[in-house]
Amino acid sequence: MAQAKSKSSVKVKVQKFGTALSGMIMPNIGAIIAWGLTAAFFMYPHGWFPNKEINNLVQPMLHYLLPLLIGYTGGRMVYEERGAIAGAIGTLGVIVGTDQPMFLGAMIMGPLSAWLLKKLDQVFQDKIKSGFEMIYNNFSLGILGMIAAIFAFFIIGPIMEVGSQWASAGVNAIIRVHLLPLANIIIEPAKVLFLNNAIGNGILVPLGIQQAAQVVLFLMESNPGPGLGILLAFTLFGKGKSKSSAPGAAIIEFFGGVHEIYFPYVLMKPSLILAAIGGGVTGTFLFTTLGGGLKAAASPGSILAILLVSAKDAYFGNIVGVLGAAVVSFIIAAIILKNDKSTGDELEAKQAQMQAMKAQSKGQSMPEAEDAHESVKSYANVKKIIFACDAGMGSSAMGASLLRDKFKKAGIKVSVTNTAVRNLKDEDGLLIITQEELADRALQKTPHAMHVAVGNFLSSPKYDTIVASFKALTQVEDKPKAEKPVKKVGSLEGIDFSKVKEVDFIRHDQHLGTATMATSLFNDAIKKAGKTTPVKAVRINELTDDPSHLVIVTPAANKNLAVRYSDIQTLVVDDLLKDKKLGEAIQKLN
Repeated sequence: MAQAKSKSSVKVKVQKFGTALSGMIMPNIGAIIAWGLTAAFFMYPHGWFPNKEINNLVQPMLHYLLPLLIGYTGGRMVYEERGAIAGAIGTLGVIVGTDQPMFLGAMIMGPLSAWLLKKLDQVFQDKIKSGFEMIYNNFSLGILGMIAAIFAFFIIGPIMEVGSQWASAGVNAIIRVHLLPLANIIIEPAKVLFLNNAIGNGILVPLGIQQAAQVVLFLMESNPGPGLGILLAFTLFGKGKSKSSAPGAAIIEFFGGVHEIYFPYVLMKPSLILAAIGGGVTGTFLFTTLGGGLKAAASPGSILAILLVSAKDAYFGNIVGVLGAAVVSFIIAAIILKNDKSTGDELEAKQAQMQAMKAQSKGQSMPEAEDAHESVKSYANVKKIIFACDAGMGSSAMGASLLRDKFKKAGIKVSVTNTAVRNLKDEDGLLIITQEELADRALQKTPHAMHVAVGNFLSSPKYDTIVASFKALTQVEDKPKAEKPVKKVGSLEGIDFSKVKEVDFIRHDQHLGTATMATSLFNDAIKKAGKTTPVKAVRINELTDDPSHLVIVTPAANKNLAVRYSDIQTLVVDDLLKDKKLGEAIQKLN
């Protein structure tokens, strides 16, 4: 049991690290594609339509725009807006410190600069006198950004330049001896464990852009051939639900580029990983042998995206590589499926049983969508449903769309959205639906939410059970409860002042003036009245959702507050500086 827990913990940590890397690339894929298309169409003299003037955009986009966007995004992941700005400043130091595109350097300096700023704020921010917050925020960010940029220029830049040279030499050596296809022995199994975005966008895309000549790296993870072959084999030789769902999945995987859709099929029969490896190795071998390659990352990994960003002279190699991968994976998968004695329907039951055993072995009680009657109380508290996958785009978006359609037909009005696992926030009233391989990470991010793990976002019987559970809410008759007196939210009458231990004003980094002045004036009035309740100016995401906090806000700000918090108490005023309710509130405070 301890060994199983350790393995799971290692896998989750690897997934989190890989997701952090891909999280810096994924939001900027559009910009990378813009650079790739500009280079493919207008690069002089090798583009489709060579143009010397437009060609002037290519190098600045590669050397400045893309690394700065990555550094900004990495900083934002660590410390929101302040971290994003610090990350961009630190990244500029590593850009100027070398002549090579600094994608990997940006992936280091972005999060590092933001983390240092976050630690600095944790030490000093609470010690800043009221009225001096803006000075501290601006100068702390400016000074630390300067130091980070200088550090990156003299230390990280040269290190990354040497590392890039070694990486380039290593990739060139591997390609020269035709060993690059062997990397798929690692890539294909890792993809099935939902590390596809981590490997593709976190490692191969930065390396591919860093060593722009090695455009075949863009194809190693995004090749839809292996998945297509496996799904076609299920279409012809599968059994039960796996056979009936495979044709639609094949279309989505090949043309839509959502590779996650074939992962559950491989997980049902682990021996199919041999088909994925065989297809991946074949595809990469054909790409390298026939001169295949892309001008930019193909995201999603669709055949349409691959053709759109293919290098001018690489179409033949790319098409043959994708089709060759599909043929080899199909042959291996067909042999495995024809010798399989189980039924497709049995596999789904086994998956559910394994998931339950997995949760039980960890001492976790994962709420299931199995018994509608007993789960009525839990479902009654659900206000929002979130589908969470690794990237937060393809498969989760389709799963959310399916459930929304079922809800619409059943007349259920509950919000259904999708996001990446890394972006989940723990809050009340959440039902998280995620793939079984990502259930551990989703549970860590949202321990107080209700969780349902599915094998396949596109065909899970648990969706019908969820719908039935919500429908059951209208059929369960509870004893009538005494109506509670309705309090006017945001008014003095709706506040329990006996619970208030702190008064907060909401401040924004870009608009500190009013909140800072209001905090100072209210604090002075508190002291004059002989009260001891502390008064603070805090960011909206730093509040504790507890009735001991009384937040004084304007009507417009209260709408944003209500979306995020449910238990804090609020006093809505028309003017933060001179509303008469401020004086009345002071008299009621401790």
